[in-house]
Amino acid sequence: MRTFRYVFLVVAALMGAQSVFAQSYRSAETIAYIDQYYKIAIREMYMYKIPASITLAQGILESGSGRSDLSTEANNHFGIKCTSDYHGKQFLKDDDKKADCFRVYEHAEGSYRDHSLFLTTRKHYAPLFELKITDYKGWANGLKQCGYATNPKYPSLLIAVIEQNKLYEYDQNPEKYLKKGEDVVPTLHDNVIPFQRPEKEQTIASSEPKIVNGKLNGTPCVVIKSGDTFYSLSRRHDLSIEKLRFYNNFTEDHVLKVGEYLFLERKQRKNPDYPTYTVKKGDTLHSICQRYGVRMRGVKRRNNLESDDLTVGQVLMLNW
Repeated sequence: MRTFRYVFLVVAALMGAQSVFAQSYRSAETIAYIDQYYKIAIREMYMYKIPASITLAQGILESGSGRSDLSTEANNHFGIKCTSDYHGKQFLKDDDKKADCFRVYEHAEGSYRDHSLFLTTRKHYAPLFELKITDYKGWANGLKQCGYATNPKYPSLLIAVIEQNKLYEYDQNPEKYLKKGEDVVPTLHDNVIPFQRPEKEQTIASSEPKIVNGKLNGTPCVVIKSGDTFYSLSRRHDLSIEKLRFYNNFTEDHVLKVGEYLFLERKQRKNPDYPTYTVKKGDTLHSICQRYGVRMRGVKRRNNLESDDLTVGQVLMLNW
């Protein structure tokens, strides 16, 4: 089911009564929109490798520079619809059907994050990430080719917005647009991860989760010490060896290692404090799920993984 519905009528609101193609995309409202959200777009670019120019241009077109009712009342800048697993607030609006359901965000950053996740977690958009981050024309045309929008003029619209507002400069030299020493985008909300400069980039929170009061991500957990065995731990915690293996996705021939996490109950489906994780050298799907206290099966399903194989640099959703 398509998550995004791109409402091109808002472009007319931006341009007035004349044809959208004959109008200027350089208005006071658009300039104000760019000034408000360019740092968020830069942060998303560093984290998800999506050009800031593309993100901003899409936000401008699809929210009417932040003036559409969906953006003003629901902080939804990209027409993100409700899905079967969405349980948050709803904004009902006639679209594909009467009273169609759209997601509501406390702040616009959440909408920007969902936009990034939409592109990075669907395989048919993978060709886009082979393009250079500065190739905004390739991205604009590639989005159409990958099925992102049905409007045949969509690439032209994006390119016009980018070029008239010189948004490509954010892709080419992003640090020019940040104050000296500025590492974090202000007023971030909804578990949105702070932007950091690339040499300090972290795609999860500033530190890895720790066991607090005997729990990691809300699940009872212990750290393996020297001399611990499945047998000794099963007796100590009154759990069968089979359950310990099941809770931790351990195979029958797994040998416990000092420092390893062992969960005493089934792990959580997701980790709201660490929404995403970028795969590093040496990571495995199992090691990531153990480190962040999430179920392997759920992570595989939500990231459309057909196997346990991962690629360095791949972004995994740990919260949804």
